[in-house]
Amino acid sequence: MINKKALMEEFCSLAAIDALSFQEREIADVLKEKLIALGFTVIEDHAGVRYNGNCGNLYAFLQGEIGSEPLLFSAHMDTVGPGTNKRAVFHKNGMITSDGTTVLGADDLCGIVCILEAIRSLKEDGVPHHSIEVLFTIAEEMYIRGSEVFDYSLVKAKEAYVLDLSGQVGTAAIAAPTLFSFSAVFIGKASHAGFAPEQGKNAIMAAAKAITEISQGRLDEETTANVGMIEGGQARNIVPDLCTLKGEVRSLSHEKAIKAIDNIKQKIEKVCKEQGIKFSFNYEVGCLSYRTQITHPVVQRFERSCQFLGYKTRYIDTFGGSDNNNFMKNGITGIVIAAGMNQVHSCDEYTNINELEKAARIVAALMTLDEKGENSYGV
Repeated sequence: MINKKALMEEFCSLAAIDALSFQEREIADVLKEKLIALGFTVIEDHAGVRYNGNCGNLYAFLQGEIGSEPLLFSAHMDTVGPGTNKRAVFHKNGMITSDGTTVLGADDLCGIVCILEAIRSLKEDGVPHHSIEVLFTIAEEMYIRGSEVFDYSLVKAKEAYVLDLSGQVGTAAIAAPTLFSFSAVFIGKASHAGFAPEQGKNAIMAAAKAITEISQGRLDEETTANVGMIEGGQARNIVPDLCTLKGEVRSLSHEKAIKAIDNIKQKIEKVCKEQGIKFSFNYEVGCLSYRTQITHPVVQRFERSCQFLGYKTRYIDTFGGSDNNNFMKNGITGIVIAAGMNQVHSCDEYTNINELEKAARIVAALMTLDEKGENSYGV
């Protein structure tokens, strides 16, 4: 049975470990020991070396007794900032928060502890389970960089459950967007703003005009665009010769994302031509969109597991990327399930022990549901 006290204690213990992106060494060492103690074979890859980080992804395998193929369960080890000197505070109503000066790290410690406690409870109770693969990734918060460079030839599973979604437990995201991050550099000509302003070409002015031309916000029900940063100029009395815009495009439709990013480039090109200045434009792919069909076995297993436990299910599209985007790209069909985290990426982040327990029960049920739809896991 899931042990609420053990869940809370493990969560609070792990929350005290700093684990900013590319600095996950300490928590990885702790998790590696925990996985080995549970009987897993553990491999750490060299993803950190690729990014000058101090740690790689952790892949682990545990042989099971039921099912023909393993199932993959995943969560990420890194947190966003402010995430130094975190401290979990347990409240009488079951809530767990930070002390208000940092994030809590529920994103994604909730996922990690639910996976660990589910496995621990099954082993303690002697419940037969599928072969289990676990992937704890680095740098998920940095546009899923850790899972991007993982060697998927290690993975035997064809189906995955990623515990990295906020909201009520029982919720699962079945679709996620393509995300493009773009940068545009406007290249004008510097001149003294007092003595010879007419000799300059103002890069900031061109960038400002481009911002007014670019469609932003919710472009349609599937697509958003945003200019989030602008930087330029050297001094108040110099006509600025450089200005940089940075932004992003997200869409549940990859084709729409491409169309939106092309449109942004065209608008910038038009403005620069009118202003007589040069520009450069580039974008990076943060993740690629996917949609997992409701009828797919990975969704149906989740549905039956929640029904078995008496939990309501809800399926949503999300505009947030996760490691599941990379799993789908590499032939592993997955969904992202809620693990009890709320108000993530803020100092108001919190979880609730009752929601953690429910999420851990779902994970345990997923691990024990056999091919006939029967479950040996005890409620």
